[in-house]
Formats: sequence, C-alpha cells, structure tokens
Amino acid sequence: MKLEHVTLERPGWIATLTLNRPERRNSLSDPLLLDLIAALTELRDDASSRVVILTGADPVFSAGADAPGINAAMTAEERRRVFGARKTQFRRLFERATALLEDLEQVTIAAVNGHAIGGGWGLTLACDFRIASAEAQFWIPEVDLGVPLGVVSTTRFVRLAGEAPAKEIILGGRRYSAAEAKAMGLVHQVVPRAELAGAAREYALLLAAKPYEPLAKVKANINAIARAGNPPVPAQTDGFLSRD
Repeated sequence: MKLEHVTLERPGWIATLTLNRPERRNSLSDPLLLDLIAALTELRDDASSRVVILTGADPVFSAGADAPGINAAMTAEERRRVFGARKTQFRRLFERATALLEDLEQVTIAAVNGHAIGGGWGLTLACDFRIASAEAQFWIPEVDLGVPLGVVSTTRFVRLAGEAPAKEIILGGRRYSAAEAKAMGLVHQVVPRAELAGAAREYALLLAAKPYEPLAKVKANINAIARAGNPPVPAQTDGFLSRD
C-alpha cells in the first residue's frame, strides 16, 4: 500500500504509524486523514501485529486540523469563517480515523513527541496509552477559533478526564504541559524527549509479549464499559485474529 502522508512500519509484533507531514507540522489534512484511515484499515486486518505505536514526524506530534486558506493577513472573523467551513469535512474524516484507531484489536500507544493541538490531542485520546516527551504541550483552540470541538473528542475528554477538567480544557483553551496532562490522567508517562521512542517501544514489547487473545478481549471489554457505563455482552472467544 502506497501512503504519502503517513508511514507504516511493521517489523515483527510492533507496528509504528507515523504522521509524516512535517512541513505542515503534521496538520491533519484530508489526504493525511485518508492515508491514516487506509493504514488503520490495513492494521485492523493484520494478523502479524500486536501493538501499534502512533507518533508524528519531528518536531511535533500534530498541529491539528489543517486549514490552508488561513493566513496572517486575515482578520479574526475571516479566520473563523475559513476554519469553520473546514471543520465539516475534517470531522467526517477525523471521526472515521479515530473510530478505527480506538477499535483496533491491537493495543495502541501514542508517542507524543511534540505539541498536540486540537485534533492532534484528540487523536492521542483514541489510543489506549499515551507517553509524552517532557517538552510536549497540549491545547484545544477550537472555541477561540469560533467553532465547537467535535462530539467524539469532547466525549473522550469527558470520559478520560471527567466533566470539570473537560470544561476547563475545551472552554479555557490554554496550553498544558505534559506534566499537567499527566496529572489529569490524559498522559500515562512523561519522559525526556531523547528517551521517548525507547520508552514507547519498551512498553510495546512488554504488552506484545502477553497472550494476545486475553489482551485484546480485555481491551474490548474495557472500551465497551467506558462507552456504555454497563458491562459488555460476553464476546466469543474465537473472535480475535491469531497473532501467535
């Protein structure tokens, strides 16, 4: 499969998916999201991988939704109008990508190597684990840009951080350090930037060494409980791809 804006590497049990648009700070354009959807669809049916690491090409993780019509000469109202028009298409593709990511059988780890802004931060929330470099920053600028944050990302913020922190993050729009995001439960581990790739791989190896079927089943059960607030219907034990 030929991908232009993401790279997918699969040596052994650990797959690494990299947002690869550094000239635009890995912003989430339509072509990038379509490549991400294609890669995640391929991973969904891949029996060789047990863990997926999602990261961005340096120096950032992702600057969020791409809006190429915006420029510095525009007024605030003009920027809001362009960004608002972009959000409808962006949300459609973003929701498809994050649903695929969240529903992968494989355990997923976001290795946040730099700023994760708007949809970039939202993308990390669809992963099972989030490891961030100490230099990473996180913020949601949507309200300041004159558009509401999408329902799927809002839901994940409420589910993972709680109602009050979600309101603070989304309505306030301020920047959070990796340490602050960890304190709110939105990052699991913070490490020096030089150690990020190694820390993500080390944890991936730990997870990949576990028996795959119970790992995948428990992940699916936790997701179902978190979404519905009720225990899931017992899954069939033979419903997972064999990755032995």
